[in-house]
Amino acid sequence: MTQKIEIYTSSSCFYCTMAKRLFNDKEISYSEFDVTNNDDLRKEMLSKSNGRRTVPQIFINDRHIGGCDELYALENDGTLNDLLADKCE
Repeated sequence: MTQKIEIYTSSSCFYCTMAKRLFNDKEISYSEFDVTNNDDLRKEMLSKSNGRRTVPQIFINDRHIGGCDELYALENDGTLNDLLADKCE
């Protein structure tokens, strides 16, 4: 099974680091897009996240998860592993 994880981040964001740490601890690869000095990536993130401006913005298999708090809530209630196990169509 292959999952597609995308994380929009900024360079000095504690929550971005925490989100990436969770994926690293689970040995799950992800693509990181640093929006710090990239207006095009920031616009892409805003479009995909329905206007959410904060980072991180996390997508699993093209599904918008939200930020770090939402990611850890999924982990804590046991549904993150299910999302990660779903095959990207």
